[in-house]
Amino acid sequence: MATVEFAVCLPILILLVFGSIEASSMIFLKQSLNVAAYESTREAIRDGRSNADAAARAQAILDSRGIVGYRITFPNGESLDADRATEVITSVTASSAENSPLLGRFLTNRQLTVNTVMLKQ
Repeated sequence: MATVEFAVCLPILILLVFGSIEASSMIFLKQSLNVAAYESTREAIRDGRSNADAAARAQAILDSRGIVGYRITFPNGESLDADRATEVITSVTASSAENSPLLGRFLTNRQLTVNTVMLKQ
């Protein structure tokens, strides 16, 4: 009887454990992208700072958190040339499959993108 219960419950327990790990990993990835986009935009809106400075800030954060395969873009152009009170937008994108510790290679790959908008100081 115990063997049957074990055979029925084990796949469910394994699914719950690996599903929880995968969900936590995706939450961590999304939060890391949010932090990197926010800090990058904060850097870009400062007077005298360029997109290169902002991208370096985001790269430092993403690298320290072990995020790979990311892309940092500035859709509205160079922040150094922006006038005061102009929107500065930072977009940070990463692949879910490349940043998955377990099942990413077997699940559908999603591109997670975070956009942050602030006004130039």
